[in-house]
Amino acid sequence: MLQIGEVATRTGLSLRTIRHYDEAELVVPSARSQGGFRLYTDADVERLLVIKRMKPLGFTLEEMRQLLETLATLTAPELPDLEASALRRRLNGFHEAAEARCEALRTELAMAEEFAAVLTAQLQRTSAGPAVADA
Repeated sequence: MLQIGEVATRTGLSLRTIRHYDEAELVVPSARSQGGFRLYTDADVERLLVIKRMKPLGFTLEEMRQLLETLATLTAPELPDLEASALRRRLNGFHEAAEARCEALRTELAMAEEFAAVLTAQLQRTSAGPAVADA
């Protein structure tokens, strides 16, 4: 079992963010110490890492919750075929959404890099001008 500080180090998330996900019931600590400190398992850390990866893609807390539930249920033993099939379709929907959002970010990044290159070229042109003489 890991304390919240160790989890923060492993995930790169702040203590405040981890507490927020606990309050939102996305990743509830698996246990509490006698002193009331949050204690997390490796599975809890993995859930936090899923959330961390979803965040930059703009997924909502509810979407994060749905995906985490889907992943947890898919790994359940003796899952009926019909339910597993529905969950795989849901997972595929998340996959398609993630791919589309990644592509949108790639497009934005390309535009940002193009803008930075334009500024670099402008700086090079302006710094190559004649030197100003000292008075």
